Amino acid sequence: MDLVDDLLSRLDQLNTIGAALSKERNTNSLLEGILIAAKNITQADGGTLYRMTEDGSALRFEIMRTNSLNLFLGGTTGNPIDFAPLQLINAEGGFNDTMVATFAAIHDRTVNIADAYVEAGFDFSGTKAFDARTGYRSQSFLAVPMKNFDGEVIGVLQLINALEPGLGRVVTFSEADQRLVESLASQAAIALSNRQLVNQLETLFESFVQLINTAIDDKSPYARDRFNRVPALTMMLASAVDTTSDGPYASFQMNERDRYELRIAGMLHDYGKIATPVHVTDKATKLQTLFDRIELISTRFEVLKRDAEIATLRQQLALRACTDPAAEAVAEQRGQETHTRIDADRAFLREVNQAQTVMTDAQLSKIRDIGTRRYWRNPDGMQVPFLSSDELENLSIPDGTLTEQEREIVNQHMVATQAMLEQVPWPKHLKNVPEYASTGRGPLDGTGLPKGLNLHQMSLQARMLALADVFEALTSADRPYRPRMKLSKALEIMVRFSKSGHIDPDLFDVFMRKGVYRHFAEKYLRPEQIDLPSFEDTAPAGLHSH
Repeated sequence: MDLVDDLLSRLDQLNTIGAALSKERNTNSLLEGILIAAKNITQADGGTLYRMTEDGSALRFEIMRTNSLNLFLGGTTGNPIDFAPLQLINAEGGFNDTMVATFAAIHDRTVNIADAYVEAGFDFSGTKAFDARTGYRSQSFLAVPMKNFDGEVIGVLQLINALEPGLGRVVTFSEADQRLVESLASQAAIALSNRQLVNQLETLFESFVQLINTAIDDKSPYARDRFNRVPALTMMLASAVDTTSDGPYASFQMNERDRYELRIAGMLHDYGKIATPVHVTDKATKLQTLFDRIELISTRFEVLKRDAEIATLRQQLALRACTDPAAEAVAEQRGQETHTRIDADRAFLREVNQAQTVMTDAQLSKIRDIGTRRYWRNPDGMQVPFLSSDELENLSIPDGTLTEQEREIVNQHMVATQAMLEQVPWPKHLKNVPEYASTGRGPLDGTGLPKGLNLHQMSLQARMLALADVFEALTSADRPYRPRMKLSKALEIMVRFSKSGHIDPDLFDVFMRKGVYRHFAEKYLRPEQIDLPSFEDTAPAGLHSH
């Protein structure tokens, strides 16, 4: 091959390398690709890629490769580089430009050296010490600065020992080699700057998301860390599905971008709660609004007791005037019985207000009896039913603490999440975030979900998030409206939800078979919640059946 053909071949190789670098998302792989490409197009035996430290004071070793020594450090190899960074400023405050790499960075100039052992003006003591230890002979050097869009040096690409094709002997890096590496360094710097910019934008975006999530968390003392647990569990489940080799999801695969999109959706799944009143989401008792109204009702009972006591005393005084001790004793006994009934009714309403159990018909009937048949005089002196219509409605909630209207307010956060997220001009790789984040909660028959989607119309990612959201809510240790739930109880409820269509049964099967619940419990649940002595073979009956 003549020189022209060789140059054209290397230019074509350079173009191919540039295109490949522009597509690489992993920074370590990108850096490694840059160095390997430079070595290949120049036939260099060794090379090092340095990156400027964040404060611009030194060059940090990132990748080292020397083929003849089988030396492969940094990058994707997993072998760390423990060399100290090359400082750009010396102890006296001047430039430390006696090394090839630092000279290239400080003066923004390519350095091409034919033989390090005879070159004047540079300190190669470290190189010679390395050669003495390894038996290597460092000879030709080519150091090229890498600059970003603003013309700032962000790194140095250094190559060692150009090898003559076919002969393998060390030669000087040619002018063509230098131009090609300078071109590659320019492309590589742009690719690296682009990757850094994307990373910075992603970090900035996630920081804003976390900032708003923290604000939502801070509205409630009970929501701590929920915005981290739900996406974490979602990604655990996604990884489990990704590795499934049988069943309906055996062919499902996610790439890095797919996983990032799902994680962002998980972080945003409760975004609509920013508009949900905290006294509804944190309603711990049936009568709670901004405060627990059971205390108002307790005060009314106290008024009734005093009214009864006054009536008894008046009757006793009248009977005492008639000198009828027996009738006076009967009046006192009746007064005590009235007090006892009032105290019993007060204790009963306090108990049902806590909503610890599902209400029975007898309890509901007794609440209506107390609320509508017992009267008291309000501050205006009017005789009114003991309980207002709103108090009666709340105390008569059959299960939980929320009225139907309050449930609609809570569920509205899904619609609010979707409405807000659809206003965002999402880039292509995040275009499904609104759907994943907002359509995953509620029965999967289409009732209670935005746009009325059913199981078969929802994406698998949305169903993953739905399952994670439900399980996290059941196992959350800090819910004001129920006691801390044991893991076995949460799994039993998940079985019922799977059978009733609240969660995807096939996805739940993966959740159990792959032990996703186990990994989540070990990391996030409190020790007292994990009541299964062994995670295997001790799950509640029917756990794996649908």
